[in-house]
Amino acid sequence: MSMIKLITLASNIDNFLNFKRALGYPYQRGEATLKSFLHFAQQHGTKAKTKDCTIIIFEVTLDKWLYRIEGRKPVTLANDLGVIRQLCLYCRRYDPKMFVPKIALAPQTESVYTPYIFSHKEIMLLLQAAIQHTGKNIWAVMLYTLLLVLYCTGLRFGEAIRLHLSEVDLEQQVFLIRASKGRTRWVPFGKDLAQKLKTYLDRRSEILTTKNLNYEYMLFIGLNGKPLTMYAASNAVRKLLRKQGLKPEKGRLGPRPFDFRHTFAVHRLTEWYHQNIDIHAQLPWLSAYMGHVNLLGTEAYLRATPELLQFASNRFEHRFKNTEEIS
Repeated sequence: MSMIKLITLASNIDNFLNFKRALGYPYQRGEATLKSFLHFAQQHGTKAKTKDCTIIIFEVTLDKWLYRIEGRKPVTLANDLGVIRQLCLYCRRYDPKMFVPKIALAPQTESVYTPYIFSHKEIMLLLQAAIQHTGKNIWAVMLYTLLLVLYCTGLRFGEAIRLHLSEVDLEQQVFLIRASKGRTRWVPFGKDLAQKLKTYLDRRSEILTTKNLNYEYMLFIGLNGKPLTMYAASNAVRKLLRKQGLKPEKGRLGPRPFDFRHTFAVHRLTEWYHQNIDIHAQLPWLSAYMGHVNLLGTEAYLRATPELLQFASNRFEHRFKNTEEIS
């Protein structure tokens, strides 16, 4: 059994929330979840009192909290458990013995979200809108370059935002992605993107000079010269999607900033079909490029589109006819 002092749990939650906010996340729902768990632990947790403090049995208290209301939906349980796991994983960085609950503690549900695959025309419209963007801190060339990086390389949204200037090599035309999802990898990119990045870096230098800042280590910065946050970046992209009519004015429906990665994978696969390239032979390369541990991670991005389905149907028909002729 894993024991933890209530005072330590409260401190860990405060530190974790400060960490999230420092990354630019509002994390309001997560904060509410963590405070609910802390309050429940204080009132109903399985305790072992000492002279100085109150200690709870973490996993027993967590299980009681998750199932405190009869008939809770599996997705709600999974969301609550996910927040607690994030807290525990954060704490494990400083305490290797920190208990981390297993995912199986809550019923697993498959995501019902279907990734949005942008068309080439929509990508062009978004890029044109980005280069014309005006904002207090989000500037046009930066937003335009960010979208190009996302679409041309399939980087995870967070990977792109967290890029350091030292991790961009324009001569070799590669990004160095450090320890993302447990893996460090090189991500090559084309000559055209390298030229766009050079244009962006020149403008970036002008902004830093204007702000009397000699050096800023992050690649993407705002007009204030400070590093671009995940929250500001994702909010800017969502506003761009809404302005182009691709996403409703309110709510979570429609494409997300993360769908540029899905689009990269599907467009790459479609291009291979056009070139009559053996997809099965290429998938391991795509998997390594996108930073997946195995092919299962890559397959999640390769959602079928009408065009891909037609390609697959034509190829199956061709092979079936050849089999009939041989037999």
